Amino acid sequence: MTSDELRMNVEKALEEIRPFLQSDGGDITLISIDNENSVKVRLEGACVGCTVNQMTLKSGVEMTIKKYAPQIEEVINIS
Repeated sequence: MTSDELRMNVEKALEEIRPFLQSDGGDITLISIDNENSVKVRLEGACVGCTVNQMTLKSGVEMTIKKYAPQIEEVINIS
């Protein structure tokens, strides 16, 4: 998978999860993909102060991204 294809797949994953975040007043932005195995995102809106945002990041966002791009090993929230 080329780096452009990887970025496109990560964006597809974010598009899949974005409606769930937006329904709770939040959102997510892709910041970068490093070494083709680490994704940095920024949780926004209501997600910033949410007490379960780390759970959302790991069980929702990371799982969805790995479905589209299995080589991704971690997803990091940059605040």
